Amino acid sequence: MSSLLETKIAARQHALREQGLLRQRKVLSVDHALNTNASTSSPRFVFEGRAYVNFSSNDYLGLSRVPQLAEALHLGAQTYGLGSGASPLVTGYSDAHLALERELCALTGHEAALLFCSGFSANTALMKTLFDQHDIVVADKLVHASIIDGLQDSGAQLKRFLHNSLESAERLLARHQISALITESVFSMDGDCAPIVQLSALCRQHHAWLVVDDAHGFAVLDGYHNADAAQLIDVQVVTFGKALGCQGAAVLGSQALIDFLVSNAREYIYSTALSPANAALALAATQYCTAHPELQQKLLENIALFKQLCRKANVPLLGSDTAIQPLIIGDARQTLQVAEELRAAGIWVGAIRPPTVSVGSARLRITLTAAHAAEDIAACAAQLAQVLSRVGVPLVTERQATDDHR
Repeated sequence: MSSLLETKIAARQHALREQGLLRQRKVLSVDHALNTNASTSSPRFVFEGRAYVNFSSNDYLGLSRVPQLAEALHLGAQTYGLGSGASPLVTGYSDAHLALERELCALTGHEAALLFCSGFSANTALMKTLFDQHDIVVADKLVHASIIDGLQDSGAQLKRFLHNSLESAERLLARHQISALITESVFSMDGDCAPIVQLSALCRQHHAWLVVDDAHGFAVLDGYHNADAAQLIDVQVVTFGKALGCQGAAVLGSQALIDFLVSNAREYIYSTALSPANAALALAATQYCTAHPELQQKLLENIALFKQLCRKANVPLLGSDTAIQPLIIGDARQTLQVAEELRAAGIWVGAIRPPTVSVGSARLRITLTAAHAAEDIAACAAQLAQVLSRVGVPLVTERQATDDHR
C-alpha cells in the first residue's frame, strides 16, 4: 500500500504530464570537436548523440567559453583552493571576495556589495531580510519568482502594478505609504526593459526605495549601467551567471544596507560562501567586459539580424530589443511541439510554459548571444518560419504580435 506522500507525488506528476507541464532534466554534453574554435563558432552541445545550436543560453556575451577566463578560474583555484570552506562570517570571506565587491561598486557607484552563490538566494535574502510585516512594497506584476518568494517570507504587504506602467505604479505610491518599489531591468520572459529613470523619479517623489533586479541587464545594457547607477537605484541585484558567464550574484547598495544584511540575512550567515576561485573568475569576467566593448556591439548586431530575418519571414516576435526574443504560441502542448520540431532541425530553444508564464501565454524563449554565427541565426529564423507554418501557428507581423500582447 502506497504512503500518503507517494500517492500525492504520483497524482501530481500524472496531472502535470497530462497538461504538458511536466519538467524533466536533460543530460547535455560537450562535443570537443565542435568546441575547438569556441571563440568563432556558435555555442553548441550534444544531447543523445546529436549536436544542437544552443539558442537557450543566458551567456549573452559568450564569456563562458573565453580561454582567458578559464585560466582565471584555474589560477583562482590554485591560489585559494577549490572552495571557501566556511560561511563568510567564519573564515569564508577572503581578499578575492573583497576585490570583486570593490570592482562592482566602482562600476555602479554603490557604496558596498554583498556576494551570494546565486541570484535566487540574493533576491530572497534581500526581500525577507529588508522587509517585514510593517512594510508595504509595490512590485511589477512580472518580477521574478525569487522576489515573490522572498516577499512572501518577509510578511510584507505586497501590491502589484501593471507591467511597466508608470501610471499604475504612481497610483499605488500615492495611495499607500510605500517602503520600496521593485522591478527588473530586463524581464526574463518578455525581454522588455523597465523605465528605470522614470520609476526612480517616482520613488524619489514618494520617498520610497527603488530596488532593481538587474540579472539580465548587467554588462549588456547601456544607460544607467555605469558609475551613475547608484544615483537612480537604491538597491541593485546583479548576477554573474548571465552576461559574465560564470556563477554567483551580488546585492549592491549603501554601506548601511550591506552591514544590515551581513548581520541579519540568514542565507548569508548560514551558507558556505561563494568560492574565492569563483569570485576571482567573476572579477576577471567583469574586467574583460570593460576591456572588450565590441562584445556588446556584436550582441546588438546579432539581435538586429535575428529580428530583421524574422520580420521578413513574418515570424511573430514580441518586439523585444534585448537578447531575449519571445515568441508567444499560447497552448503549452503546441509550444512543446514547435520546440521539438526545431530540435529535429538541430536548433535548441526554450519552451516556456505555466507556471513560469501565465496560462495561455506559453512561448518559445529564444536567446541571442555575441557568440552566435550569422549563418546559424539565419538558420534559426528560417526553421522557425517553416515549423510554425507546418504546425499551424499563425504567422503575423511583429507589430501585430506586440499589439495583441498588450
